[in-house]
Amino acid sequence: MGLLNFTWYYIIVFLFVLTVLIYVHEWGHYWVARRNGVRVEVFSIGFGPEVFGWTNEMGTRWKIGLIPLGGYVKMFGEDPTTEENSSHDRLTDEELKVSFNQKSLAQRSSIVAAGPIVNFVFAILIFAALAMFEGTPKPLAVLGEIIPNTAASEAGFKNEDRIIAINDKEIMFFSELREIVIANPGKELQFHILRDEHPITLTGVPKFSEYHDNTGIKKTIGVLGVRPSPKHFLYERHNPFMALWIGLNQTTTLTLNILSYIGDMITGNKTADDLGGPLRIAQISGEMAKGGLTKLIFLMAMLSVNLGLINLFPIPMLDGGHLAFYAVEAIRGKPLSTQAQEYSFRLGLILVLVLVIFVTWNDLVHLRVFDIIKDLFT
Repeated sequence: MGLLNFTWYYIIVFLFVLTVLIYVHEWGHYWVARRNGVRVEVFSIGFGPEVFGWTNEMGTRWKIGLIPLGGYVKMFGEDPTTEENSSHDRLTDEELKVSFNQKSLAQRSSIVAAGPIVNFVFAILIFAALAMFEGTPKPLAVLGEIIPNTAASEAGFKNEDRIIAINDKEIMFFSELREIVIANPGKELQFHILRDEHPITLTGVPKFSEYHDNTGIKKTIGVLGVRPSPKHFLYERHNPFMALWIGLNQTTTLTLNILSYIGDMITGNKTADDLGGPLRIAQISGEMAKGGLTKLIFLMAMLSVNLGLINLFPIPMLDGGHLAFYAVEAIRGKPLSTQAQEYSFRLGLILVLVLVIFVTWNDLVHLRVFDIIKDLFT
């Protein structure tokens, strides 16, 4: 791969994806803060010295930092440890009205939670848009795997067989094949097939299989023993209402899968070797970009879910840490002391830095960077 292609796919595309996700997250904080009358002093994409920026009519400095690996929204009166918040007497009435720290507990909680929530909403809308305009893949009735010692293997089915009809009913999709088989346990079925474009007919008898439904009732279904081919499918577009449901369902499923994986790591059922950081994201972004804009947009939705969920973890320095402080404040009737919050933020910073170092190390090992460097000198 040439230097130009590498720069485009693995650097520019990655920075574009990261910038969009950071903007979406921080915009959530900004939008809710403004709706609650909080003065937003800075909206920054990236950290470090300002590369480019401007100040709008509301006095907010919008800027791009030199280090494009993050972002933040700085609100007036946000840090309770600063001098400006140590005494009400040091703030004018106008400043008290626009100070984050002087807002109610519900207002502060909503502002902090808005960033992750918007990440989830963003993912839902992307998944929904893809379902509407691109469609969701629907497997055709083409066999991709024949499971040994099943009705399908006994009947003589082969990979890539295209089932065009069962008895006298024409079918196109694998879901239609499944429905007929499930409804006919132990019954002889005539499968009309195209094998290498030649029509043949096979006789199969779905085997009996028992399971308990959601209500605990035992039911008997037919099982053929085949799986669909991942290479043969059609995209099915959906109306806006179904698309939104698909977007919500995909976001929920992805969130639960992430939480399940984290749970498995905590219990020791899985290792943390698959955790990735910026380098891995850059690699995946580049590969997705090569596959087309649709795949890249799909990846952005997945990363948006990850970003929203991670920020909800109860770690100081993250949004979830702030929300944890507010939960304690709601229970105690007053916030934690300034010293306790300061120590907690320091601990949170250490935890975040350790996590960044760990995932970066994982990236270097996964991408074989050390082996590549070693090969250069041997």
